[in-house]
Amino acid sequence: MNKGSPPFHGIYPMMYAFFGADGGLDRAAMRRQVEACLAAGTHGIAVLGLATEVGKLSDHERRQLIDWTAEDIAGRVPLSVTIFGNTAEDQLSLIAAAANAGAGWVVLQPPRDMSMSEDDLIRFFGGVIDQSPLPAAIQNAPEYIGIGLTPDGITRLRREHANFVLLKGEGPALLIRRIIEQTEDLAVFNGRAGLELPDNLRAGCAGVIPAAECIESLVKIYELMSQGGEANEAEAERLYACVLPLITFTMQSIDQMICYGKRAAARRLGLDVHDREPGMMPTEFGLASLERYAADFPPFS
Repeated sequence: MNKGSPPFHGIYPMMYAFFGADGGLDRAAMRRQVEACLAAGTHGIAVLGLATEVGKLSDHERRQLIDWTAEDIAGRVPLSVTIFGNTAEDQLSLIAAAANAGAGWVVLQPPRDMSMSEDDLIRFFGGVIDQSPLPAAIQNAPEYIGIGLTPDGITRLRREHANFVLLKGEGPALLIRRIIEQTEDLAVFNGRAGLELPDNLRAGCAGVIPAAECIESLVKIYELMSQGGEANEAEAERLYACVLPLITFTMQSIDQMICYGKRAAARRLGLDVHDREPGMMPTEFGLASLERYAADFPPFS
């Protein structure tokens, strides 16, 4: 692990969006999730990513979640806000809201315009990054979002825009390692719910943005790998083997993570799940599978 100085290091769980029976965001449930993650020792908190179902939220709800999350963190750890918007103006407006709430850094998602070339995307990101009052990352997730940069494009963006300080990659550790080797002064996080966490850290990741359902195990794995030593790495691998079946089950797709990963977190948080459509709905078979994979995880304190 390297290239990660505060606040760009550690485990930043991405908050799920919990809705009430009335269809609106559930204030108490969101607070419960943040508090459980902080109690688990997370190094930061992230919000408004794909797991937060950002595409289903209104602009008001996105800003509400920024404010609620910042209020619940109360300065105890850094807040990372993922920025969703199809125009530079939309993204800069949401960045301003994040800055006003006290966020530490932002992660830009690409516009949902599949016709954009790599040059177009670099120009878009660069324009927003240069005007951002906060340190800026990008989320490079072509597998999930449908558009992204090549490793060479990421290197160029870093070279041309000094406020681009972190990459949230979404890919296998082999690809992440290649990007790290090409971008020597760029901090790199991975996502994918913590899949391949030990190898991501060995590859040089400064941290990971997973989901919340097994967060205390992921924090412990990070700490053990940071300490180094054969015994610590062996214990990290043992813990990873325990969480891997659940992570693998939930991370088959973003929709599956939202449907079943959120339910895995909810059962540990003592919360009910009310789905907001469109999205995957749980099945009897899926819930039975989740019960098997999540059975060994006790309630959060």
